[in-house]
Amino acid sequence: MDPVRLSAREVEAVEANAVARGVAPEDLMEAAGRAVAEEAARRLRSPGARVAVLAGPGNNGGDGFVAARWLAAAGFRPEVWRVRPELPVRPGPAARAYRRLRGRVPVHRGRPRAGDLAPFALALDAMLGTGQAGPLRPPYAEAVRELTASGVPILSLDVPTGIGAPGAVRPRATVTFTAAKVPMTRSNSGEILVREIGIPREAIDETGPGEYLLDPFAPPLPREVRVVVVGGGPYSGAPALAALAALRAGAERATVLAPGAIRSEVRAASPAIVVEAIGPGDRFRARDAPEILRRLRSARVDAVALGMGAGRDRSTVAALEAVLRGLPARMPVVVDADGLEAALALPRRPIRPGIVLTPNRGELLRILRGAADDRPGADPTAALRRLVRGRGFTVLAKGDPDWIVDGVRNARNRHHHPAGMVAGAGDVLDGVLAALLGAGVPPFAAARLAAYWVGDAGERLAGRLGYGQIATDLLEELPRARRAAPAGRPAGPGAAGVDGTQT
Repeated sequence: MDPVRLSAREVEAVEANAVARGVAPEDLMEAAGRAVAEEAARRLRSPGARVAVLAGPGNNGGDGFVAARWLAAAGFRPEVWRVRPELPVRPGPAARAYRRLRGRVPVHRGRPRAGDLAPFALALDAMLGTGQAGPLRPPYAEAVRELTASGVPILSLDVPTGIGAPGAVRPRATVTFTAAKVPMTRSNSGEILVREIGIPREAIDETGPGEYLLDPFAPPLPREVRVVVVGGGPYSGAPALAALAALRAGAERATVLAPGAIRSEVRAASPAIVVEAIGPGDRFRARDAPEILRRLRSARVDAVALGMGAGRDRSTVAALEAVLRGLPARMPVVVDADGLEAALALPRRPIRPGIVLTPNRGELLRILRGAADDRPGADPTAALRRLVRGRGFTVLAKGDPDWIVDGVRNARNRHHHPAGMVAGAGDVLDGVLAALLGAGVPPFAAARLAAYWVGDAGERLAGRLGYGQIATDLLEELPRARRAAPAGRPAGPGAAGVDGTQT
């Protein structure tokens, strides 16, 4: 694996994508537990050494149950503490792992005390996995204190319990699965040991149904998201489609800032969007940039989509570039179509990690200026990495497949139907992406979800409409695709237990 770090949500998405590709969750848990057992055995001096396993009720605990079983089979003497016994072990792979363990090793109910742990040669921390958040609460906080006071060397599973919070486990090492996780450092995780557990590379490199687990608009809902689209000129439909897509994706409000002469055309698309006029002309001029920035600064804006339908007039490009320069450094921005030249004209410093470029095939070849293979389906990632290097941009290059690059990671989205690749589909994608960015989804993850989601809507429509679908059909299908998405969290390794107070 590349040295990529995944967030907790990205871990869930990758595992769900692996399951969708036919990988059994039990196999993932079995491989994870065995990898931990092998590392524990390497650290123990004699086969008869005692190993304490502190386990939660979820998948992290399930990994610990598997590790204990393998250690017992190798001649070690593991003992398990179910730190929160009043909660049943989560149904699924963790419950089956627990049933296979019972009767083979001693299992204690409740948290251990420091004196209970002191005689052991090693302790496995399998209490809480990647799903944990917030400060540690009982009984985990007390269990961690007792574990620390025992002085026993600790090996954590996937991530240390309480990572990032006061009073977290401080292990000598952490065996983490598939890739290191975002909060992990040497100081909070000890030696970081990445182990493969059977997740196919395609589950990471290609989008899948697990992307829906990144959806921030699934319950519980975040704060209301407000998106502003800066676009329109020669084309009035493009900014309207982007704004409507942001609403269909979950945004609470979508506003279009459009040239004054086409305001009525954009407003005619739907009463659901707010349209404000900028200047009297039929396209943006360089002199309009201060007014656009004033409007953006005078209202709460969570994300901006810029360039749709604006045209490539020199004065328009100058206006869009000035807007990009004047936006707050942390403002998420989707840049498409006629805004691409403006984005690439920005200085490489300061880096702008919140900008996502969404060129289509023709725009991609234009901005790469011959630096990429122009054959259909050719891999442009090397050229795209050079393009974004030192800028902090993410690029979602629309095509067959879609390519997603941020300079560190690459991904592909093949989940779309040719019938869905119609005029205006890119504007719908831009609106969805802006809503996700405004809700706080990181750019690379947001690009993966947006590409898959819009592609999924097109796939679903193709079954009903064939090649008769149009961009507004995609708008209607977005909420249906979300409702049909896999519910809940995948049952792979590492997720925190079902726990009413610690997730």
